[in-house]
Amino acid sequence: MKLLSVNDLAFHKYGRVISNVDLTELVQVLKETPVPENVVYEPSVKALEELPVMKTLERVTYGEMPIQIGYCNGHNVLLNALEYHRSSEINIAATDAILLLGALQDVEPDYTYDTANVEAFLLPAGTAVELYATTLHYAPCSVNGQGFQVAIVLPKGTNYPLEGEHAAVKDNKASNEDALITATNKWLIGHAEGGLDEGAFLGLKGNNLNVSDV
Repeated sequence: MKLLSVNDLAFHKYGRVISNVDLTELVQVLKETPVPENVVYEPSVKALEELPVMKTLERVTYGEMPIQIGYCNGHNVLLNALEYHRSSEINIAATDAILLLGALQDVEPDYTYDTANVEAFLLPAGTAVELYATTLHYAPCSVNGQGFQVAIVLPKGTNYPLEGEHAAVKDNKASNEDALITATNKWLIGHAEGGLDEGAFLGLKGNNLNVSDV
């Protein structure tokens, strides 16, 4: 697996670099958030959402839709799973991080996906990208074993517990896409070696990719 840059043309099918919003203050506040040995995700963080850029991101990047700003921090080298939303996701890096990305169009009719299709992209510190709704992604990965800090911007309410009943995974088969939903606005395809909760659809075929190999 080759490590590309989010500034490479190959990234264009997955997203775009955001250059029309000043995220300097947000990055500075993000640098003050914890970096645990594992990965922690907080969907909504008051210290980030109180910044003036919150309203700018709502207006400029989400067309006045209500949003939430949280973070995904920690240490990680493995793919483990891929998820997607019915909306774009913005990633803002306070440290260098690696994004492992795929295309929803490459998911098979039975909802399985070959990890050989995944591409790795370096997200440099201070850079923000929009990942399109058709982009498969999961937790960022570490660069040279260092911890990462990445702000996550999504429509308000995303990644919270589900309230209704949804299709169940039976014998690790998904009868329809509804069996992939694990949280609000979150559809997940896991890897057998990813350590996911029981009941998750383990539809990733191939290696559980390790960024130490790039």
